[in-house]
Amino acid sequence: MDRIVTDNFSQMEEVLRVFSASGALDDVDKAGTAMSETLAAGGKVISCGNGGSLCDAMHFAEELSARFRGNRRALAAEAISDPAYITCVGNDFGFDNIFSRHIEAFGRKGDVLLAISTSGNSENVVRAALAARDIGMKVVALTGKNGGKLADICDIEIRVPWDGYSDRVQEIHIKVIHTLCQIVEQNLKLV
Repeated sequence: MDRIVTDNFSQMEEVLRVFSASGALDDVDKAGTAMSETLAAGGKVISCGNGGSLCDAMHFAEELSARFRGNRRALAAEAISDPAYITCVGNDFGFDNIFSRHIEAFGRKGDVLLAISTSGNSENVVRAALAARDIGMKVVALTGKNGGKLADICDIEIRVPWDGYSDRVQEIHIKVIHTLCQIVEQNLKLV
């Protein structure tokens, strides 16, 4: 068997072990509860990220707005991912403002922002978190490494304490996303 295969899966197991031992599982539970409370009260969850993290933000939103484990009513979750919108704001206000402008337009007090950045330092994600806080939204951050700037401005940080390549962090992020969806469905007694 190719060493790349065995090394990748061994390293993934190590990152999961470190993550689980870090206390982050309590933060996953807190985030799922916060999202459940927001959705039960008629609020929404908005998610954002760049590159693979945007794909994760979209995956999260579709799991809640469409379905996760079973058929149920749709939940108010959206990812900031419309390319026309992103390029419009990027052109007119700069790439650093693509997510914060959306939060200003569509975020409401009591909503939740799921801000995803493996470094915790993506400026456009950081600005989205600041805009969300300014209007009274809760901010849940999925981060890696040392949490970056997001660690200090979010309400709940779910950090994968890994300094290596970001793909390992993203692998844990997707497990967290699936767990959040399951918590929401269970708490709202939807499935």
